[in-house]
Amino acid sequence: MSTGLISQDTIIALATSPGANGAIAVIRLSGSKAIALVNEVFKGKDLTKQASHTVHFGTIRDGESIIDEVLATIFVGPNSYTKEDTVEISTHNSAYIIERIITLLIKKGARAARAGEFTLRAFLNGGMDLSQAEAVADLIASNSAASHQIAMQQMRGGFSNQLKKLREDLVHFASLIELELDFSEEDVEFANRDQLKALIQQIHAVIAKLIRSFEQGNVLKNGVPVVIAGKPNVGKSTLLNALLNEERAIVSDIAGTTRDTIEDEININGVTFRFIDTAGIRHTEDVVEAIGVERTREKMKQARLIIYLFDPTQDHISGVQEQIEYVEGLNIPFVTIINKSDLITDAQKEEYAVLNPIYISAKHQIGIEELKEELLNQVNLSNINTDDVMVTNIRHVEALQNTQEALEKVLYGIDNPITSDFLAMDIRQALHHLGEITGTVTTDDLLENIFSKFCIGK
Repeated sequence: MSTGLISQDTIIALATSPGANGAIAVIRLSGSKAIALVNEVFKGKDLTKQASHTVHFGTIRDGESIIDEVLATIFVGPNSYTKEDTVEISTHNSAYIIERIITLLIKKGARAARAGEFTLRAFLNGGMDLSQAEAVADLIASNSAASHQIAMQQMRGGFSNQLKKLREDLVHFASLIELELDFSEEDVEFANRDQLKALIQQIHAVIAKLIRSFEQGNVLKNGVPVVIAGKPNVGKSTLLNALLNEERAIVSDIAGTTRDTIEDEININGVTFRFIDTAGIRHTEDVVEAIGVERTREKMKQARLIIYLFDPTQDHISGVQEQIEYVEGLNIPFVTIINKSDLITDAQKEEYAVLNPIYISAKHQIGIEELKEELLNQVNLSNINTDDVMVTNIRHVEALQNTQEALEKVLYGIDNPITSDFLAMDIRQALHHLGEITGTVTTDDLLENIFSKFCIGK
């Protein structure tokens, strides 16, 4: 484990959101001098003599000047988030008060915390592994029931425990292989190759399942990317506004108004959808609009789902079918939408029936709820058990893929007998990549990259 980032400083930061509208703000300190430093400016009980997990009323003073009446909560290490002595000062949410208290405690010897430094200390001090620490950031960023549940499951060790079991089984055989190296001249075999092969195949299957889970896990974490596409002036922007229930996109009768993509998201039954309103697809001599059309095509290729709109007042069934063929060629799930349903004739309905469309009027908010239900059906996330271990982090996927490659080399070595030293090397490589996920194997650069993305105070 890396130790270059461990600091003996007592750190301080605002733990609540800066500038938030609320009555209370929380200032957090962590380090060996945290309780003593706060005690120097706290008028009330002697905090250095109080039990862990207790709350005390008093005032914070700069000399004889009272800054604020506060509550000081004491956490004595190792029974704290960081495993160090920690104090949380609950003060009134005034920018002036917050600044004065933090400045005062920095003068007394604390240091302003860096982004994610409290969680980094929790990791370095053994309070959680690296995948759990990353789940803390995911939990803070969660914006749906599904992403929240997955982050909670990972933060509480669901993913870590599964990896720990895999590593323990692999370490057992690795130790037997290493033992064989000590008796290489005697040509003995401590690790049963059939049992080793069965274990590697079992681990390989579990890791393959985890890798496959990333597609759904990433969607639950970051939202389902849904492109709203169609010809110009069919009502794409009006539909986006109807889905968001706000005037997010400019609506105009002039074709080609939307020349770039517009993105926003909503939560439907616990699932986040990221809607992307795009430029109308048509041939155009306008250079700027042509760029927009090309971006539309690129966005459609990247989407998880496409909402394709048609306008019965301007599209004949033959033209509609031609556009459908183009969308089908992308091999991406799509929903066929006939907009302006209040203007459609019975004859047109009969023509469009072969497409099994959803009829809506984005302008009059007709059919929007039906569309939302169809979106949920299309992504089929309701059947996902978020209690299952699910990978949501690209770093974890890459490490798992590297583990798979190493395991495949081990299997090759078993089927095509190679010496124990090469077999041991491939097993060690697999263990190395698994260790990268939990932080058993790490570097200062990796930790700085991960924790720099956290908010200050966490």
